[in-house]
Amino acid sequence: MAQNTPMMKQYLEIKAQHQDAFLFFRLGDFYEMFFDDAVKAAQELEITLTGRGQGEDRIPMCGVPYHSAEQYMTRLIEKGYKIALCEQVEDPKHAKGVVKREVVKLLTPGTMMNGNIIKEKENNYLVALTVFEDDCYGLARTDLTTGECAVTLIIDDIEEVIQDIASSGAKELVVSSSIKEPLIKQIEKKCSVTLSYEEESELVKEYEHLVADLQSEKLITSFSRLLQYLIRTQKRSLGHLQQVTFYQNDSFMKMDTHTKRNLELTESLRDKKKAGSLLSIVDQTVTAMGGRLVKNWIERPLINKKTIEERLVLVTAFLDSYFEREELRDELRQVYDVERLAGRIAYGSVNARELVQLKRSLQKVPLLKSFIEKIAPQYVERWFKNEDQIEQLIDLLEQSLVDDPPISVTDGGMIRPGYHEELDSYRDASLNGKKWIAELEQREKLETGVKSLKVGFNKVFGYYIEVTRANLHLLPEGRYERKQTLSNAERFITPELKEKEALILNAEEKMESLEYDLFVIVREEAKQYLEHIQTLAHAISEIDVLAGFATVSEKRHYVRPLFSDDRKIEIVDGRHPVVETVIEKGQYVANDVHMHTGREMLLITGPNMAGKSTYMRQLALLAVMAQIGCYVPATVAKLPIFDQVFTRIGAADDLASGQSTFMVEMLETRYALTKATEKSLILLDEIGRGTSTYDGMALAQAIIEYIHDTVRAKTLFSTHYHELTQLDETLVDLKNVHVSAVEENGSVVFLHKVVDGQADRSYGIYVAELAELPTEVTKRAEELLTEFEQSTPTAVTISSSVTEDVKPQQLSLFFEEHEPTATVKESTVHTTIAKQEEKVIKKLIKKDVLNMTPIEALQFINELQRSLKE
Repeated sequence: MAQNTPMMKQYLEIKAQHQDAFLFFRLGDFYEMFFDDAVKAAQELEITLTGRGQGEDRIPMCGVPYHSAEQYMTRLIEKGYKIALCEQVEDPKHAKGVVKREVVKLLTPGTMMNGNIIKEKENNYLVALTVFEDDCYGLARTDLTTGECAVTLIIDDIEEVIQDIASSGAKELVVSSSIKEPLIKQIEKKCSVTLSYEEESELVKEYEHLVADLQSEKLITSFSRLLQYLIRTQKRSLGHLQQVTFYQNDSFMKMDTHTKRNLELTESLRDKKKAGSLLSIVDQTVTAMGGRLVKNWIERPLINKKTIEERLVLVTAFLDSYFEREELRDELRQVYDVERLAGRIAYGSVNARELVQLKRSLQKVPLLKSFIEKIAPQYVERWFKNEDQIEQLIDLLEQSLVDDPPISVTDGGMIRPGYHEELDSYRDASLNGKKWIAELEQREKLETGVKSLKVGFNKVFGYYIEVTRANLHLLPEGRYERKQTLSNAERFITPELKEKEALILNAEEKMESLEYDLFVIVREEAKQYLEHIQTLAHAISEIDVLAGFATVSEKRHYVRPLFSDDRKIEIVDGRHPVVETVIEKGQYVANDVHMHTGREMLLITGPNMAGKSTYMRQLALLAVMAQIGCYVPATVAKLPIFDQVFTRIGAADDLASGQSTFMVEMLETRYALTKATEKSLILLDEIGRGTSTYDGMALAQAIIEYIHDTVRAKTLFSTHYHELTQLDETLVDLKNVHVSAVEENGSVVFLHKVVDGQADRSYGIYVAELAELPTEVTKRAEELLTEFEQSTPTAVTISSSVTEDVKPQQLSLFFEEHEPTATVKESTVHTTIAKQEEKVIKKLIKKDVLNMTPIEALQFINELQRSLKE
């Protein structure tokens, strides 16, 4: 059977050790796949599925050429698959039986070092999760392309664990096989990651120095699991891994994935691209390293005031030094991705051309330093350390490598003449030999009179003298020894020619071998400078980001933010940083935000499309910008430092998980209400619109009251339930504001200006006209609206026997949305309500809604609704 051939036995044995990966099995110039791997790979890669053997013994088979395999591998990795790369590890000439093969590397989404999957300005994180017996979760992450390593501990909060994994953008998660299945399903539902397993979590002695700063055994164990996985899968040096840093999530402004999505921090909601996001505005970096850092800063704003102010001081310094800043940025544009080049050096995958790129980048350091000495001299020592070591590395690369080496490291042409005496001697022999060959050709032409005579070379016969058949009669008898006959020519050799051939070929073979060996030595020597390269890379990243902040601040007329210790918000002429760039210059309407004691919550009403959501997002984005150390779009900006930001903006469902739009709305709201503190910022837009009017208003009011009385966070609450505006009479820290609009000649004009007070209507029909609904529809809607507004209000009538303690704002819950707001007095309440409805209202009045959680409120309303339906 075909499966039982020695080669197939070898394949099956290796495949058994890598069941969760495609096995790319090297056969000659191809990587072959068999059985289920072949069927699935042929489908995913859209390549031909063939077979091996005949009849019942035939097994599925497909393959990709060795020289173009990388593009196929990348496509599979991008889809979340893993690849076990199986190579021949012995010379076929010396093999006895089947050539020995081994998996030399495991390619996974979290361990890729190059290819299209690696984005220039994005990190490629691999995360390991370790669950301890006391419900403590250890998270360790690394970006193998840069060597960055970090760990954290999260105590008994799986939601925060999931948020951390999702926020990192990790493409792969490493866990123990003992982890509970429900937890895995929960993670897979919320995070798009490839799952991998690693049982070992013992620290490898060789890497003890990486965890020297960690004080907790749990942290060390968490990182060790990640490290063990890297060692097992990569099977090569990990010398570029940096010192493991410990981070605490409460050291940064917390934002869950929904908030980051709603605020469009790094990608737009519509097309999931950078354009249209805050990152697209703030990222003015000119290096790949800076691009990755600014993205990380935006996703994790600081809450340490001292560090924020330090960044702002530097941004101010760059702003005040325009010419030096622009010259500095011009030089930075010529700096390659030093951080990832360091990773490729450690990995042994760097080529000579990339080492020359590294050299040219390092040669910019003295000039960069001179600019910083003018702009921010107090930071020179911090950013530019170990110059002597950098100079030594530059000298090594300058002396050893030519200025324009080839990409391939095996074809020669990399090492500079004069660097190695023996190599120079081989080059001389090769060069002189070839010169002798050229001279031989000219001499033979003259002596034989055959002008078309030529001296050629091929890998089969070596050097030869070729004469066409028409000129054979011109050759003296016995001058040459016949070697090969062609259809229209003869090829000859001479003893002297064969002697030179041996000299030349021997020199070229030794030259290529020696040159590669010398390159490897240079590459290994460069590894000794990895730590210095990485330190410099981080400094260049910071300089690039801060100079970029200064550039955008100057261009967009941003102002330096101030931070209040009394939780006051004073925004004058605040602008949405993205929206203002996409509308016509001078057309954006700036808005103020004032929040302080007695004004902790703003209830926002106003027309559809008037800009309520923009106003809400604007405040959150200004807070994010301020806390990453950037200037902000405003005339005056004074803000507290927020520990968390929560949003519920827009409609979304999660049908794959069986969750409706309203359920998603409630879950996101619950997360905000249970996690927020008085130092947080909450943005809630149209809460309750996903259910009936009564349910929605009741929930909205309960949520507002709970935030006001219990959470105490700064809150912007947008609503179309105008009845809720009466809450400012009983909630001392709530104030009404609205987005103004005016009617002119039968049409509405949105002023986009937020002012105090409540709006009188929503102008929904005008928005429908703007959306170009059929005229018949909008005209009919206008007629119906007029009828509704002129008809007697259809409020639920309430018996006087149950309204002794009813407050006006409670009764407002029973009015339809388009009914005019009215103060209901006990003496005017009708007495025609049914006994069943009377019982429901009694229950509602007696209930202490201020001390109910949102979920309890939802359950209570559901109970009342069922009572009314019975």
